[in-house]
Amino acid sequence: MTSTLPSSPPFLSSAAALVTPSPLSLPRPTDGAGDDGAATQLLSVSWNQDHGCFAAATSTGFRIYSCEPFSETFRRDIRGGGFRIVEMLFRSNILALVGSDANSQYPPSRVLIWDDHQSRCIGEFSFRSQVRAVRLSRDRIVVVLEHKVYVYNFTDLKLLHQIETLANPRGLCCLSHHPNTSVLALPGLYRGQVRIEHFGLNLVKLVNAHDNHIACLAITMDGLLLATASTKGTLIRIFNTMDGTRLQEVRRGVDRAEIYGMTLSQDVQWLAVSSGKGTVHIFSLRVRVAGEDSSTNSNSPQSPALLHQNSSTSVTSLISSSTSSNPSSSLSFMRGVLPKYFSSEWSFAQFRLPEETHFIAAFGSQNTVIVAGMDASFYRCQFDPVHGGEMLQQEYVRFLKTDIHPK
Repeated sequence: MTSTLPSSPPFLSSAAALVTPSPLSLPRPTDGAGDDGAATQLLSVSWNQDHGCFAAATSTGFRIYSCEPFSETFRRDIRGGGFRIVEMLFRSNILALVGSDANSQYPPSRVLIWDDHQSRCIGEFSFRSQVRAVRLSRDRIVVVLEHKVYVYNFTDLKLLHQIETLANPRGLCCLSHHPNTSVLALPGLYRGQVRIEHFGLNLVKLVNAHDNHIACLAITMDGLLLATASTKGTLIRIFNTMDGTRLQEVRRGVDRAEIYGMTLSQDVQWLAVSSGKGTVHIFSLRVRVAGEDSSTNSNSPQSPALLHQNSSTSVTSLISSSTSSNPSSSLSFMRGVLPKYFSSEWSFAQFRLPEETHFIAAFGSQNTVIVAGMDASFYRCQFDPVHGGEMLQQEYVRFLKTDIHPK
């Protein structure tokens, strides 16, 4: 479906302009003990920025779940249809909501910024075409349409940027959320191209990442490393967002597959990839944050050290000298002789899931991976950081009782 682009910036009503409360009325949170009902449909799942929670958008409203330990934090149910997209802002009371096709009050072309503590809408964006995705950080709101991305200032909800993209029905977009950087990655104007916006540096970098169309993007907390996958789904590439240099390439498999999600661990040691083949792959990364061995420019031992704010950053400083965790390193002497997939870097650990179900994965604590699926399932599994191999399942929860499981 081709979107009709707005000829002018979308209409925006901010909290200051609201005279009467939003007509959207949501009941107070429940304890999660109620009957879900056979008609409840799961429409999407999404992690918050630190992967400690996830939101489930349903045909009757939305629910928020905490991951460690797993529990339903609260739910909201409304009359007249639910929400297709629910985006959290860390663990705060601020949410971005996009209505479903069946929502009689708010269509899929409208974004609500919802304050759950005050139980009211504090901002609203209306467009002429369907909203494909929303991303939040502490200072920005990003709204993705099929051919355009709008960036707003969170403080006053003013429009900051309008960026045209190639057709983007998946709503591909990722936004950094480190307090000292503001980086946005999204599809460019050409097949396989990624556009990287460093807002604080007024720097734009175009990366020709793949020959095929982009299928998935993931960015580190500080926005300095970017992972990309194409619609072919066999190779995942890691780039330095400052200069566009490709730092590493890993292989999910040989056969084509749809990549559902990718996540980079906060310590930039691991990459998790979920696909339509029913597998979550964990890859060992050979990239590290520049300056991590130095105590300069680091206010917190757990905060990633930032690269120097120029494009002359040494690429070698991002690449680890150790290749002991690379499954292909023993074949390095045969490069150029064996087919390319023999010399690729294969996954370090794996977890098997039902095929054809849409799953997204993230990293938990103590070498664990958490997985949420569109079949309303939640898994927690653990991987061996030394030997890898098959991951051990630690927990399984069915968080929503429903007979309807869209892929």
